[in-house]
Amino acid sequence: MTRPRRRLRLPVDPYILALLGMVVLATLLPARGVAAEAASGASTVVVGLLFFLYGAKLSTREALDGVRHWRLHTTVLACTFVVFPLLGLAAGGLVPWLLTPALYSGFLFLCLVPSTIQSSIAFTSIAKGNVPAAICAGSFSSLLGMVLTPLLAVVLLGSSGGGFSADSALKIALQLLAPFLAGQLLRRWIGGFLARHKRIIGFVDRGSILLVVYTAFSQGVVAGIWQQVTWPRLLALLAAEAVLLAVMLSLTWYGAARMGFARADRIAIQFAGSKKSLAAGLPMATVLFASHASLAVLPLMLFHQMQLMVCAVIAKRRSRDPEAAAAVAGPGAA
Repeated sequence: MTRPRRRLRLPVDPYILALLGMVVLATLLPARGVAAEAASGASTVVVGLLFFLYGAKLSTREALDGVRHWRLHTTVLACTFVVFPLLGLAAGGLVPWLLTPALYSGFLFLCLVPSTIQSSIAFTSIAKGNVPAAICAGSFSSLLGMVLTPLLAVVLLGSSGGGFSADSALKIALQLLAPFLAGQLLRRWIGGFLARHKRIIGFVDRGSILLVVYTAFSQGVVAGIWQQVTWPRLLALLAAEAVLLAVMLSLTWYGAARMGFARADRIAIQFAGSKKSLAAGLPMATVLFASHASLAVLPLMLFHQMQLMVCAVIAKRRSRDPEAAAAVAGPGAA
């Protein structure tokens, strides 16, 4: 008797559902008046807290320990901060025919966000790739993203008419960079505490971002965001993001092969080089875009779920490759 084939279950991130719940709540019950001022003030505080915790949890040592794989890390960084932004600029031709200027600004912003750490590691591990390289690549990207993402936003978004100006640099320094550096400086003393209470800190992280999303979309609803985003525009955005992800997954995989990387390293490059961090991008958007943040974060939220679903399928298929067993025995180094 033949066994029924198990269906591949695509991961729907529960956190994405919670974020969408905040969007619905803000649509039905947006914060107004005094409540809006209180939510905005609380959002400013929790963004600072998020980046303080981000700095305190991120191990600089892990990033520096991986310097010997400099070709791999340079490739991932080039994908994240050079190739992605160039593709984002190329998508400017979709305005105004398919995307509104505000949606395009959000699309371009997602191209400037650093890579993820956690999901890059998870998918690299499932696919039997070079996990230490994925850890280091994600750490490098996160560290450099604290500086490169705002700088790229000043240069690219400031010239794209997306409601962003160089005046945001002071806000970046005060609300993002200062708490991040404080967390890095205090990591020596509080890192152990955060590691022991990882679950509680995770709730604080995610709860804070939920508040940030609710506040941003409340402002957007009051300003008439849903009059600007129609179903055809939303479908066009999803199609553009699908093409963007497909191009990056192809470039990272086949490009790394042409550069002579071993299979395990190609896996790390593909998953670290094609990802964008929701945890880093959402708080950044609220600072960089202020009242325009609702439209800026929408493309990133949609791309995040899309990359999880697609990369889960790819990782499972890579794990069944004939070369997978050899990769477990000893990942190749570039």
